Amino acid sequence: MELLDQTVDDSVFTQHESEVRSYCRSWPTVFTRASGSWMTDTTGREYLDFFAGAGSLNYGHNNPIMKAALLDYISDDGITHGLDMATVAKGKFIEAFTQKILAPRGLDYKIQFPGPTGTNAVEAALKLARKVTGRESIISFTNAFHGMTLGSLSVTGNSMKRAGAGIPLVHATPMPFDNYFGGVTEDFGWFERVLDDSGSGLNRPAAVIVETVQGEGGVNVARMEWLRALSELCERRDILLIVDDVQMGCGRTGEFFSFEEAGIKPDIVTLSKSISGYGLPLALTLFKPELDVWTPGEHNGTFRGNNPAFVTGTKTIEHFWSDDSLTKEVHAKGEQINTAFTELAERYEGISTRGRGMVRGLVFEESATASKVCASAFGAGLLAETSGPSDEVVKLLPALTISTEDLGRGLQIISDSVKEVIG
Repeated sequence: MELLDQTVDDSVFTQHESEVRSYCRSWPTVFTRASGSWMTDTTGREYLDFFAGAGSLNYGHNNPIMKAALLDYISDDGITHGLDMATVAKGKFIEAFTQKILAPRGLDYKIQFPGPTGTNAVEAALKLARKVTGRESIISFTNAFHGMTLGSLSVTGNSMKRAGAGIPLVHATPMPFDNYFGGVTEDFGWFERVLDDSGSGLNRPAAVIVETVQGEGGVNVARMEWLRALSELCERRDILLIVDDVQMGCGRTGEFFSFEEAGIKPDIVTLSKSISGYGLPLALTLFKPELDVWTPGEHNGTFRGNNPAFVTGTKTIEHFWSDDSLTKEVHAKGEQINTAFTELAERYEGISTRGRGMVRGLVFEESATASKVCASAFGAGLLAETSGPSDEVVKLLPALTISTEDLGRGLQIISDSVKEVIG
């Protein structure tokens, strides 16, 4: 295509785009093409992508299966913008999602399309929980990240992101995430105590919102027993449980939903990022039928019905989630990453590793080292980001469909970069 073969003056970004841009500062080049797990810049240099659009490209760039379906739909004048009108594309997506995702897992959720991004799904979840219960307070967790709009920021832990709100973020109370105290004390001790103490100052919460793996927070993994205990606590106290599966859902941890392994059934679930399968904006808020107390139009948005995303999302579900083949692949590749990271942790002091499935973190006691490792990896042709409160974690989110050869190639680059920075 002629456009993709053209060059761009780099100064157009620095002169005209806002200073808020971030990822491009870590990866200072201009990208033009992408396929599978590889991106190409305008000089023709190729980069192995272990970032995958922050988890929105679980099936790689321009997956040919979804691309063919999308091109057919567009060329046939399929509806692009439909708000929440009934369309064939939306109907097919709902059928595929309910029949192949929800029903086999014994889940009977209503589906809401709240807007195009993850934070829209979270905002809808918080509003619904408050409407159902008549309560205002939400319990969140230390180091949580749920989005950049005001409601989502109120349940986010990162102080820099919260400060950007410019106003007090209220009606949310943080509690310690699993292992926050390093196993020194029982994590639920404080939570249960303040719930029971009339002098604690804690208003009875409408809901608890939790990530099973805190991606932005540093790849902090909740134990299955902790998640089960949290679910049981919420059920006993008539508190709604919201699982934010925006980044960890759609197979990132192996199973389609990250909470499946714990055997729990949250009251509300948020999905976005890879639900379209092709990187197209789409978000879902799922909830138990008895919670569907919305009145028509009470929560809406112009771009809540992205029909091209319905098309690619349907094809994704039909191709990748009709059996457990992808789940097995994710677990196997996750172990491949874990083995490589464990070897690095054993070879060098001040390094540890944690993660589930194909979200893995290499944790450095000296936080600045993580950014240096990512910079070195970029120089060697690999895209990887940092996370954690001090950016102390090299966080890997490769496409679930990446070949074992490319995965191994990227892990070698990480290993070489660690050696270059620490060695």
